[in-house]
Amino acid sequence: MKAFRYFGLVGMVFLAAACSGFDSKREVQALNDATAVGSPFSQQLTAEYRAFSNFELKKEMDYADALHFARKGLQTASGVEVMPEQITDWDLDAGQIPEFVDARGRLINAFDLGAREVMPGKSAVAQARFDCWIEQAEEARTNNTAPSCRDEFMTAMADVEAGLPEPMPEPMPEPVAAMEPAPEPMDIREAMYLVFFDFDSSVVGTGGQSVLDAVVNEVNNRGIQTINIVGHTDRAGSNSYNDALAMRRAEAVRNELAARGIDPSGVMVNGQGETELLVETADGVREPANRRATITFQ
Repeated sequence: MKAFRYFGLVGMVFLAAACSGFDSKREVQALNDATAVGSPFSQQLTAEYRAFSNFELKKEMDYADALHFARKGLQTASGVEVMPEQITDWDLDAGQIPEFVDARGRLINAFDLGAREVMPGKSAVAQARFDCWIEQAEEARTNNTAPSCRDEFMTAMADVEAGLPEPMPEPMPEPVAAMEPAPEPMDIREAMYLVFFDFDSSVVGTGGQSVLDAVVNEVNNRGIQTINIVGHTDRAGSNSYNDALAMRRAEAVRNELAARGIDPSGVMVNGQGETELLVETADGVREPANRRATITFQ
């Protein structure tokens, strides 16, 4: 049984694989129903994770990985930047690791050079196939599954690298043809950041701290004046307790932003308790995806 993994900015422990079949179906369906926001890269990556999580659930019956990649897709759909899989999170043979290190390094280098903005579609395919490849490589240790996603990653990665702009020579000899303009920046009113919490906790963990660093950059770069924070809970516990917990989570996020230099007078906080679920559950059910604070802007 493979170990469960942390992904992106979510700092929480997932349920055991033997008990996760129902959860997987629910969260894959939530991703199927989600409308992606954000950049063209984020929207394409959401579609890639949607297809992969459905494949893992319905074809492979791999509930743990279906849950994992559905949650990556939900994060991407909300506009949060989700990175390619960490190599150390997967159970690989030692001989496989150098190739993955090189491949992930190529992908991150391309992103740093602007591939997600210049070639959003191909860049999203490259990230999704890298994640698929590393998942297949772990599976191949037990059932010899052919790692077809490796070839698809290599093809997509070559296309991405070939499409990156060449460094501008110094001095510029002749005017060059204008590059295709980058997509218009997303309307700030459509942006949303998510901070997730452990059960019955209002402490912002390591993953949430990274989210708030990104929020501060967004606020400073875009001159945002008003920030809205809404706390949420799952359905474990009474309504009155969850209303108070949701408010504590919103206030904890506001305090972390204030510690980073954000003027709290422009931060509006609210708590919705268990009334606005990201994943629908029965009363009393603990659901990690519902234990969150949402951050939006005006």
